[in-house]
Amino acid sequence: MTVSNATPGVLETRPVSAFGGWLSRDRRAVPARPRVAVVVPTYNEVDNLPHLVDRIFSLGLEGVRLIVVDDASPDGTGRLATRLARRARGAIDVVQRDRKLGLGTAYVAGFKRALAEGADYIVQMDADLSHDPDGIPGMLKALREADVVVGSRYVQRASADPAWGPTRRLLSVVGNRGIRLLAGLRVRDTTSGFKAFRADALRAVDLDRLKCRGFGFQAEMAIVCQGLRLRVVERPISFRTRTRGHSKMSVGIVAEAIWRLVPLACGKSHG
Repeated sequence: MTVSNATPGVLETRPVSAFGGWLSRDRRAVPARPRVAVVVPTYNEVDNLPHLVDRIFSLGLEGVRLIVVDDASPDGTGRLATRLARRARGAIDVVQRDRKLGLGTAYVAGFKRALAEGADYIVQMDADLSHDPDGIPGMLKALREADVVVGSRYVQRASADPAWGPTRRLLSVVGNRGIRLLAGLRVRDTTSGFKAFRADALRAVDLDRLKCRGFGFQAEMAIVCQGLRLRVVERPISFRTRTRGHSKMSVGIVAEAIWRLVPLACGKSHG
């Protein structure tokens, strides 16, 4: 099934293979223990998810599994993810939650699922294609020498979408610099949602003690990883504004994140 472009959120009865080439191609089932798990939280991403699926699996990575964590999206994203998973021969796993519980808790749920399934490497990214899946192979390669790889907008050769308005650009720059100064972080892009972890590094993080449920989760993870002295490297990315759906970023979300991060930054730890 898919969603009509004319009427967003209204499901049409159409073969899942109509979404693109990957589901219609012959492919081997993913082993019970995936090598790479890609964790993607979703909330009202029914227009973007099929395109993301095609892009990820067209990379040709061996043993990759997509873990979709959906917070009961009103637009039917969770139902669509389940339909895609049925066709994907073990390549897609869906964690369906009964209400909107926050981005941070969605990542934690996805990380726990990936670790329980025995993945060697865990990638996190947004569902809206603002993170280019073509960056995943390079991030995995960088994990040969690092514990954590951050897809960064604030290193050389990186870029942000020129279509960003001045308000969004200011939110990103000021929020990021403020968190860096507050927490004494060495990583340049503290709020990046495009990261890759070695499984043993992610196991070193006490996921149950993470406090930020929303936007601040990314910075909290940066604080924790630095506190654990994990080897963190940044790779340049080209960040793009979503073309489908609506951004969930706002001044209030950034302010709440900074407010929640103050005690974490002062303690430089989980507690």
